[in-house]
Amino acid sequence: MTDRPRYGEYATPEEQRLLRGLPPVEDVAPQTLAPAPPPPARTGAAQESAAKPAGRPWDRVITIGLLAYGVINVFMTGMSYLNLPDVMNQSMAILGIEGEFTNFAQGKIWGTVAATVLVVGWVLTAWLSLRRLRTGRLTWWVPLVGAVATGLVASFCIAVPMMSDPAFIAYLAS
Repeated sequence: MTDRPRYGEYATPEEQRLLRGLPPVEDVAPQTLAPAPPPPARTGAAQESAAKPAGRPWDRVITIGLLAYGVINVFMTGMSYLNLPDVMNQSMAILGIEGEFTNFAQGKIWGTVAATVLVVGWVLTAWLSLRRLRTGRLTWWVPLVGAVATGLVASFCIAVPMMSDPAFIAYLAS
């Protein structure tokens, strides 16, 4: 057995066959093997379903429902914030505050800022929600947290002109 390769030497394919106890390549009749069928081609829908993790259908329904409710709420509230002096007069009447809202300049500015905050907050919330839905993570809570955070910032924007209105300050002082 001197024709065995030594440690670190490479054995030829013929030597490998002999060392395994197989007959030489010349002695073996060639076999015709049928080629393996190619794997089925995936369509666009099949590729997407393979790429997407299995999500929770109830989570998707709740998230989309909350986002739809949010877009309606943002539209209605944002439109009223664009006419903030009228909203402030109605709020003061409901609270029983005598007098009228007179801080029109700040009311217009901060009402527009609050409406913009609502739209930007909803867009960010929708983007985060859809991104989490695509990865299959639990998402129903994202629209709720987004609504609370956006509402707090918008409330601050509305409080600025209200706190500087003379009729509201007189109500707080009494």
